[in-house]
Amino acid sequence: MSMPNIPNVTPNIDIDRTDVINLLLASIAFEELGLAHLINAEAEKIQAVLGTLEGGNSFSECSIGDLLLINKSVRKTLEDIIKKEMLLQFKLENVLEIPEE
Repeated sequence: MSMPNIPNVTPNIDIDRTDVINLLLASIAFEELGLAHLINAEAEKIQAVLGTLEGGNSFSECSIGDLLLINKSVRKTLEDIIKKEMLLQFKLENVLEIPEE
């Protein structure tokens, strides 16, 4: 087998301090948006199981055990989202502490 041919890539990126800060803030905002979608999906999961989701069917055959399993799943997901929110808070604080030029 021959060795792969990897091209020599030397990108030159020229952005100023303001662009860097704006890109970092945008990345935080997009991550927050993604987490908001996850929270909404978890809420819809509970609504679907309870039969309160608009346009959805009722799962009348769900037992208390099934409901507790769904609750445990949602709780775990929300705990993970909270952890990510804390990391984003640290990231935002670090961006806001970038010294002036």
